[in-house]
Order: sequence, then structure tokens, then C-alpha cells
Amino acid sequence: MESGLWAQVWAAASGEFSDLPDVGEFTRVLVRLLVAMVLGGLLGLEREIRGTSAGLRTHMLVALGAALFVLVPLQAGMEVADMSRVLQGVIAGIGFLGAGAILKDNNREIHGLTTAASIWLTAAIGIAAGMGREMTAILSTLFALVILALIRKLTHERQSRMPTP
Repeated sequence: MESGLWAQVWAAASGEFSDLPDVGEFTRVLVRLLVAMVLGGLLGLEREIRGTSAGLRTHMLVALGAALFVLVPLQAGMEVADMSRVLQGVIAGIGFLGAGAILKDNNREIHGLTTAASIWLTAAIGIAAGMGREMTAILSTLFALVILALIRKLTHERQSRMPTP
């Protein structure tokens, strides 16, 4: 009797972990989540080096979460055409998170817009990775790093050459 009970418990528990039924699906999910996390980490590292409030961990979590929000419905059989509702929810949620990065100081100067934009873009990169568009996610990350690093340098050089009033 007791062995029959444990067999039922084992069968029920095994069924709960059946969303990755084979090595191929496990690898596919692992790669998508890992790509999202690494790419989010690259953007977060750049932000952390700049001393912003949202750095490595925040960007990694945003990318991983966004990837998971699209990956789970795809695994459950949702058609790609029906993903618009999921995407709307993720984008709206990220908007609130990004808004928290924007601050106004005592001089009424606004800070954090670039960090908020990088959080928003990180979510988009996570979505791309989660939907199996890893090369699109990688290219977007490379473009973002160019914008954050190289263009920042160019604008600072230009501003340093301008005469101060």
C-alpha cells in the first residue's frame, strides 16, 4: 500500500516538472534564458560602471523576467500572433520600473533618463531572446553599447569644446 502511495506521489511530482520533456527543449529554454541574462548583464555592467542606480543585477533581472514572460506562454502553446497581450503587459510594467529610475534634483534637473531607456531596451532584448530571436537580441545589445559608450564619449568631447557662458 505504501509503495503505491509513493508511486502516485512520484508520478504527480514528475508531471509538475514536465514542461521540459526532453533534452532539446531543456537546451532551448536554457539558451534563451542565458542569452537574455548575459545580454542584460552587459548593459547593466555599462550602467554600473557609470554609477547609475540600476546596474548589473537590475538589468539582468529585467532581461530574464521579460524572456520568461514570453517563453512560458509560448511553451504553453500560445500562438505568436496572440502574444501581443503579453507584450503589452510586459512593456507597461517596464514603464513603471523605468519611471522609478528618473529623478529630479533640487535644481529641477532631470537625471536617469538614459538608465530608464536602457531598462526599457533591456526588456525588449529579453523579449527577443525569450522568443528565440537571439541574433536580434545580440545585435540590439551591440547597438545599445555603442550608443551608451561611444556616443556618450562623443557628446562629452563636443560639450567640453563649447565655451562656457
